[in-house]
Amino acid sequence: MSPTNLISISNSNSYFNSSSINPQNGFCSKTLTYHSLRPPSPLPPKSSNLSVTDFILSLATTTTTATSSLIDAATGHVICYSDIPLLVQNLSVYLRQPPLSLAQNDVAFIISPNSSYLPILYLSLFSIGVVVSPANPSSSIQEIARLLRICKPAVAFCTSETVNKLLNLGFSNQIVLIDSNEFELKMKTSVELIETKPKIVVLQSDTAAILYSSGTTGNIKGVKLSHRNLMSSIAGAIAGRHDRSSPAVYLITVPYFHSYGFALCLRMIAFGDSLVSIARFNLGLMVKLIEEFKVTHLVVAPPVVVALVEGNNEGLVNGIGWKSLETVFSGGAPLAVSVIYKFKRQFPNVSLLQSYGLTETTGGISRVAGPFESTVVGTVGRLLSHCEAKIVDPNTGVCLPPMKPGELWVRGPSIMKGYVDDKVVMDSDGWLRTGDLCYFDNEGFLFIVDRLKELIKYKGYQVPPAELEHILSSHHDIVEAAVIPYPDEAAGQVPMAYVVRRKGSTIDERQVKEYVAKQVAPYKKLRRVCFIDLIPKNASGKVPRKDLIKLALSGVKCKI
Repeated sequence: MSPTNLISISNSNSYFNSSSINPQNGFCSKTLTYHSLRPPSPLPPKSSNLSVTDFILSLATTTTTATSSLIDAATGHVICYSDIPLLVQNLSVYLRQPPLSLAQNDVAFIISPNSSYLPILYLSLFSIGVVVSPANPSSSIQEIARLLRICKPAVAFCTSETVNKLLNLGFSNQIVLIDSNEFELKMKTSVELIETKPKIVVLQSDTAAILYSSGTTGNIKGVKLSHRNLMSSIAGAIAGRHDRSSPAVYLITVPYFHSYGFALCLRMIAFGDSLVSIARFNLGLMVKLIEEFKVTHLVVAPPVVVALVEGNNEGLVNGIGWKSLETVFSGGAPLAVSVIYKFKRQFPNVSLLQSYGLTETTGGISRVAGPFESTVVGTVGRLLSHCEAKIVDPNTGVCLPPMKPGELWVRGPSIMKGYVDDKVVMDSDGWLRTGDLCYFDNEGFLFIVDRLKELIKYKGYQVPPAELEHILSSHHDIVEAAVIPYPDEAAGQVPMAYVVRRKGSTIDERQVKEYVAKQVAPYKKLRRVCFIDLIPKNASGKVPRKDLIKLALSGVKCKI
């Protein structure tokens, strides 16, 4: 199938011909749903039998330049994009032959830090219909055992640093070391596939990946993403691309096992943008790499943005050449408005763009694109192509118009197939409840208020922790803060804050409470404050509030 056929337009924005659709914000007054304001994006017809690898490589034939490459910061390996199709073909042949003999619908468990080899491994597995299931290399042995029970892999790909975790579990299936000379040789050696092997036909509806999410229950779940889900994620980002006079260079610091990094590393190849991989995040190393490789786009989790705005205090950012850097993308968790303003002051020539998505939505369903949208502070952007949304009052179930907060529901081709060994959570019309309290403004920009399940219930009033965290972070003596519900016999729950003071600050509990009380309604006032050295974060930058609640209830005394 030719590249032209692969990316033929299969959707349109014809709904804007209807008078019921507001062209300014995409809200339909008849259906009470929100539609994307982006132009249509190319997707293959559903009837086409092809893998996401076919789709990516078909796009890459028109986007790849002579300088496009995968760059591994740790090893110095550089892989030209023009070589990727052959490397994928070689590796896919190796994977189907003994001793691995992988077959369609087998699952490959991958536990490795970021490297330039991971995107090639992903594409090779997709091309032969093998399900890719990457995991956090820092996971404990117990956590890995749980993931193995979910995905039931036929093979595991790991590194010399992570292999012992599998061996300690008694993993009896084949194990392949990604960082071995043998693996590199297999990629670079062309071998004819034995003719007795049947040709693999991959359907767009086939499962391409199993990623991991806590879902809405807090229990780890395997999220099944189809080849079409991944294609839609890539296609949805096309509208945000702009013509360039020189190739873009991305430095992705987020992990490739997370939906954020997973989708991005595939997108870079489809779009022909060079990709610098960093195995472990280090602020000093990141700064060095921006200069060394003339990075134009930096992809990070929110804690890195915080580190950047605080970096001048440590001398890490002072004096470096930021001339090449155009954009910083932040995703995985919301940024405090105070941090956004600090960033804009310190880096006035760099756009800070946020996005929003879930593992269950194959990564982003909204993003900020372009200079104008980057001026809208606090938004996570506008809906991507193919995506629909509605805002639902969690108490009445009524769909809400712009400027009214409620639970975000989303629908479209990027929504997951379902959870492994679990019922599909979408309703009969295909809507996925995100569990996030959000609103759209009058120009179609999406704003995240908080997680519904994390709302503090004070005497029947709902208190969003994120609102209080934004206020706390705006204080010049507070580096960051996290707000949790604390049980109270009279009120049900009261807001409690964990606060990290700026070095040398003597701010106390009374001053913190008074600062917040001046800016909120009485029911939102802080009732307890605990000072802490560091707010814990998970891999995607989210605050594990459950751990902080356990800490608060454990009776551990606060620092004064």
